Amino acid sequence: MNQSGHHPRRFERINFLSSGSPESDHARARLVGRYGDVHSDEADVVVALGGDGLMLQVLHKFMGRNVPIYGMNRGSVGFLMNEFRETGLRKRLSSAQSSIIHPLLMKAETVTGKLSEARAINEVSMLRQSAQAAKIRVRVDGQVRLDELVADGLLIATPAGSTAYNLSANGPILPLDATLMALTPISAFRPRRWRGALLSDRAEVVLEVLEAHKRPVAAVADHFEIRHVMRVKVTTDHSTGVEILHDPGHSMEERILREQFGH
Repeated sequence: MNQSGHHPRRFERINFLSSGSPESDHARARLVGRYGDVHSDEADVVVALGGDGLMLQVLHKFMGRNVPIYGMNRGSVGFLMNEFRETGLRKRLSSAQSSIIHPLLMKAETVTGKLSEARAINEVSMLRQSAQAAKIRVRVDGQVRLDELVADGLLIATPAGSTAYNLSANGPILPLDATLMALTPISAFRPRRWRGALLSDRAEVVLEVLEAHKRPVAAVADHFEIRHVMRVKVTTDHSTGVEILHDPGHSMEERILREQFGH
């Protein structure tokens, strides 16, 4: 995380995006009336009005576009969002703290040989598609680290995503500036005591599905799903980033710290 320098940035041209809920649409109308609205191509900043689901969509949409995203909570879950207030928005924007998030890049091959790729802000997950547990071999930088994981699945999370699905699967919470990925099993049956691993964000992780026809597995990058995968490679895409803005004292770094101490 890097705090903005001594000279506050100016955010004159704002693009407001609503999740489409009545609360978000109402908030957008009032904010546009107060601050105006420009097309996203001309915006100095995008203000997203909704919950974390909308924020994830907006981060994907503006990935690599070099425009910061500032969320205000009008949804039920708002870990990525700031508190909603109509007044003083430009002042809040200019004093906001900046976090750069690098997504995971997933390259997947299906049992029929089809190749797909997708990026994930939160996590790439491998999930069983049938009643039978998945069997997955884990390679890190070309070396087999786990010959056979028998589980409901497995996920690789970014620091930003470590408090999402990863946390509910009992994975570790990572500080936002950690150069790590969390590798977390989902309901591991064998090895029974394996709780996952912390890997460098420079690592290349290859997940091979064993008995892929008998035990089908889907790969999901955030909300993009590919079914019947045979092999999935995951790396951190350091060449692509997206910038999130948070009010001072409510940065993602601070929220993640609070989460680690159970607040």
